[in-house]
Amino acid sequence: MRAARLAAIVLIGLGMLAYSAWLLEFVMPTGVSPVTEPVEDLLLGDALFRVTTGVAGLAFLAAGPPLMRLVPVHWTGRLTAVTVAAYGILLLVDAGAPGSTLLRLLLNVAFLVGTVSLVLWWPPVWRTWAIGGLALILATWALVLLGPQPWHGVFTRVQLAARAAEILVGGAYVVRMPLSKARKPPAPDGILQCGGPPHPN
Repeated sequence: MRAARLAAIVLIGLGMLAYSAWLLEFVMPTGVSPVTEPVEDLLLGDALFRVTTGVAGLAFLAAGPPLMRLVPVHWTGRLTAVTVAAYGILLLVDAGAPGSTLLRLLLNVAFLVGTVSLVLWWPPVWRTWAIGGLALILATWALVLLGPQPWHGVFTRVQLAARAAEILVGGAYVVRMPLSKARKPPAPDGILQCGGPPHPN
């Protein structure tokens, strides 16, 4: 379990760093307006952003199996691990063939489902963070869909920042979550657990 947690932490951290590489547009010329043009347009220009998106996708996909070992053995916990891996697959597809409207929708849905799954199984204190994250994800998606078009670029970047914050909270929970204790193997037949003589019937 400790190895699974370490792997999940490293992979989620790597994924978040690569996922946040769009911030490099503020220190390097890209030809994409951060105000009017969506952040996804970065993938159509400099190959650097396609590479970092692919790295993020690989990291999230690889984080799925260790997360599956850590989450509760219940469909809500399993759903979290599955959506993290699915989000990674979608990012890989986006890196290879950017610009798909359908893919944008699937990325939004996958992230939303993953956030909802956290609300369903996280303990009370952490559930508050999950609910706040869910509200933020919904609000930023609404801005992207319904906000004034001249500010579309700003809204898409705020949305990515909100997702990164949710990933950061998720990573923090993985660091703090209690590990399930290993089950003791059953005693072999004929060996008494208490060490005393058998009781007569």
